[in-house]
Amino acid sequence: MTDTQASHIVTSYEQELTRLRSAISEMGGRVEVQLTDAIRAISRRDAALAARCQAADASIDAMEDEIEELTLRMIALRQPVARDLRSILAALRISHDLERMGDYATNVAKRASALIRLPEVGPINGIARMGRLAHLVIKDVLDAYTENDVERAVNAWRRDEEIDQMYTSLFRELLTYMMEDPRNITPCAHLLFVAKNIERIGDHATNIAETIYFEETGSRLEGLRPKGDTSSFEIQGEEPADPFDLDPPGPESGSEI
Repeated sequence: MTDTQASHIVTSYEQELTRLRSAISEMGGRVEVQLTDAIRAISRRDAALAARCQAADASIDAMEDEIEELTLRMIALRQPVARDLRSILAALRISHDLERMGDYATNVAKRASALIRLPEVGPINGIARMGRLAHLVIKDVLDAYTENDVERAVNAWRRDEEIDQMYTSLFRELLTYMMEDPRNITPCAHLLFVAKNIERIGDHATNIAETIYFEETGSRLEGLRPKGDTSSFEIQGEEPADPFDLDPPGPESGSEI
């Protein structure tokens, strides 16, 4: 192989890696928009926006397929090792987390469509705040990925506890509304599902932060993930003995929480 041929192969490989990272950034941007639109659809009671948000899920699914195809092709043809292999595997894992986040945002939009037909209840503002916080965490992990910023990824990883705590607070508030007036039960039940979907989105954003850490360092982020969700204990009126939530992962892709 001549020096020119070798240089061409290296250049082509770098271009493929750049294309892969760009695809992840674009997919992440679409998920950000989808979540923002789903929350706005609830706050503004906008049926058209909720419908557009649900329709957008197909393009996110298609991007995951595209990224999977690209990563498998690169592994088969380039036989990457060390950092390059970690980067390719990280992209594959992140695309899966983003696809799941898109599914949960779609679920939020479906609930928005139902809520529009029901009387409005007070905790809507709490849902909007929780959605904004989840969006900030998503933005931080995507920026950390783009900038190869481990510290920013770890900071986002720690913020998942804030989302969990907000979910627990909303859980309590929504239960109170339902107990005060039976007419609130249906809209508040929808909002409980919305809040849980947002909490799951935060979990997947945290997964991405862990993947970034692995990509950059070659090791796993040590320690249990900080959790602030105590809603499982609310009905019994108990408090958890352990500050960390050790429940198993959420449902498979596309399922409704």
